[in-house]
Amino acid sequence: MKESSLVAVVFVAALALGGGTLAAQITSPSDEEVQAAPLPSCTVLDRSELVPGTGALYGVNLDWEDKPLADYAERLGHRPAVSVSFTGFPYDERGHDYLRMAAEQIRSDGQMMLLTLEPEGGLAEVTDDAVQELVADLAAINDSGVPVVVRFAHEMNGSWYAWGQQPTAYVKAYRRVAAAVHEQAPGSAMMWAPNYGGGYPFSGGQHEAEPATADFAALDTDRDGALTMADDAYAPYYPGDDAVDWVGMSLYHWGDQHPWGENELPEPGKFAAQLTGTYDGAGGDDSAVPDFYTEYGERRGKPVAVPETAALYNPAVGGAEELAIKQAWWGQVFDESIPRDLPQLKMINWFEWDKHETEIDGPVDWTTTNTAAVRDAFTADLPDWLRWGFEENCTPPGS
Repeated sequence: MKESSLVAVVFVAALALGGGTLAAQITSPSDEEVQAAPLPSCTVLDRSELVPGTGALYGVNLDWEDKPLADYAERLGHRPAVSVSFTGFPYDERGHDYLRMAAEQIRSDGQMMLLTLEPEGGLAEVTDDAVQELVADLAAINDSGVPVVVRFAHEMNGSWYAWGQQPTAYVKAYRRVAAAVHEQAPGSAMMWAPNYGGGYPFSGGQHEAEPATADFAALDTDRDGALTMADDAYAPYYPGDDAVDWVGMSLYHWGDQHPWGENELPEPGKFAAQLTGTYDGAGGDDSAVPDFYTEYGERRGKPVAVPETAALYNPAVGGAEELAIKQAWWGQVFDESIPRDLPQLKMINWFEWDKHETEIDGPVDWTTTNTAAVRDAFTADLPDWLRWGFEENCTPPGS
């Protein structure tokens, strides 16, 4: 969720904690029940079938405790093709139960899971035993009819996570997970998802690379002895084409410039400009940010995802109105030009949360379905190039 300056990020932890609380409240299906559950009429059994031939999968990041997937699908009028879940990694029994609960909801009212794994204790905890436990769960979830895209240790180029700015250890850990997933869970795929490079190298974070270390040297891509915006914010962390099935980047409209919290309309073209490394807003110069879409989507031939997106609306302050802000943003995200100009963009997930954000020390309503006026405008503007859950498509998205 970072923009051009380092800001403490806690929404992911809130998601993980929310998921854990929900898992404790809901009776989760057993392994036997998951494996015995009837398959939906349209089932993906191989990762190669997860990418739509045309258009993009529509997905959602939900507060599962406040808004179950069935309720959201009813409000939206569509079953999402992708539902996002977060868990610490390695995970405990409660995390295991949470995955089963999420898979059960997705099987009934969605299509596939985007599972974000967060090695909160550091990359050294990504052991062979932890990986084997993961792939066993993935295989069981796949066998029940739910494909999974694994987003492992996202925003690894940032300095705010325990796995951040450690390119050598990160690549090694990612490849270990990818090898096991590819071999043992053919209905699952791997996503590599750095943070948007505006503001790189995000100085001041707890885990920023230290000078005179091997990691610092690896990140100093222009070899000038310093980490600056001139260094490549993505390439040192790339695990290799054989290990990566999807590439992703979360893109939010927080406002015009830091500090965030004001209700401001997004600049025209901001969404596509950030994805292609041409954005020059947010109160700073992002001209050195690499073209993520072209390098990893077009040149390397990977399907591109926006795992999280939304536009900030702060109900506690004045400024631009909620509908105007959100409609201006989703108008860019779902513009009719997207499948023509960015044909490798194959997944877009809305962040459907109304929550307190530490970044502004106040409430932010990121949602599109909480109020009738916003929901009606949102659903009316959804384009026909979006791809929905199997019950509506009834053909594998790769067809």
